[in-house]
Amino acid sequence: MEAGLPLPPYDTWQGVLAVAGVLLGTLLAAMALNRLFFHLMAGLARRTRQPFAILMVQRLRTPSRLLIPLLALMLAFPALQLQAAAREKSQHLLSLIFIASLAWLCTAVILASRDYLLTRYSNNGRDDYKARAVQTQLTLAVRVLVVIVLFVALAAMLMTFARIRTLGMSILASAGIVGVTLGFAAQRSIATLFAGLQIAVTQPIRINDVVLVEGEYGNIEEITLTYVVVKIWDQRSLVVPVTYFLEKPFQNWTRRSSEILGTVFLSADYSLPVEEVRQRLHEILAASPKWDRRVWGLQVTGADGNSIQLRALMSAVDAPTVWDLRCEVREKLLEYVRLNFPQCLPRTRGELLAGRGALQAQEPAPADETGSNEPGKGGTA
Repeated sequence: MEAGLPLPPYDTWQGVLAVAGVLLGTLLAAMALNRLFFHLMAGLARRTRQPFAILMVQRLRTPSRLLIPLLALMLAFPALQLQAAAREKSQHLLSLIFIASLAWLCTAVILASRDYLLTRYSNNGRDDYKARAVQTQLTLAVRVLVVIVLFVALAAMLMTFARIRTLGMSILASAGIVGVTLGFAAQRSIATLFAGLQIAVTQPIRINDVVLVEGEYGNIEEITLTYVVVKIWDQRSLVVPVTYFLEKPFQNWTRRSSEILGTVFLSADYSLPVEEVRQRLHEILAASPKWDRRVWGLQVTGADGNSIQLRALMSAVDAPTVWDLRCEVREKLLEYVRLNFPQCLPRTRGELLAGRGALQAQEPAPADETGSNEPGKGGTA
């Protein structure tokens, strides 16, 4: 007779209810123990004020609600008076759930570690390049690790089936041929995955970088192993293959620094007093909170037959701010010139000659074949 709890026979209602009662009691006891354990751990983490401990408790609390009761059931099952077939199938099912819950627990540990590293390198969204670099690397590394954990868990679950385990040994024998075949068939997909890893290592782009891609201005919102999402300024999302950033040129406005220079071009008449406009530009910038007080200037950068071109130069902490600053400066400079020097707005000059004779003297009319310039005789009037 098998060792076990003194329960009624399994094939009676009393036996079924007894087994159910034992299992229910085991589950409730394990859940209560898990709740008490994490309550104590959360209090200890708050007292020690260790960010890693706090994040780990928060992340592990949910998967442990499945894993701890499951372990209790696996320990209680051998003590039950179950038939061999029922016990084997039940233990197999519990093993599958245990592997899945263990993969969930490993994923929670990975995510808790990621959250802890991100708290150490907090990103203020502007000039914290180390934080953005760490965030980019962690995003891709976490995805790779999670995929590996899921793949290993799925393989372990499949290997618990005897038939699949036998089939797996046969597949491993021909893994070389299958690998070469799959490599040729999916070479582009594999190249894309390696491109994603290369992006994570070399980092031509980072999370929150300001880029100009395909003529569109926006921020790097998401980087995966296969594609990159660029959040365009008008809230559209541009999805670009990750290989694009390794094969084609693009503009990264925050590669080394988010600080950026902006320009405003104005056309004016030659009579405009440039020095007074320059002083007005400095007053506008000094009164604007968008200017970072680094760079400013006003220069005449061009002149043609009708007007001169002024270039106002200014600096700001990032691209969105410099865009708003440029618009503000352009509006206020135009208003200043319009109100104080309206005669200096761009104009087209023309010159009227005093009389018709002067016009003819300047542009003589061509003679006809007889050489006469008189009207009605082949000449021009």
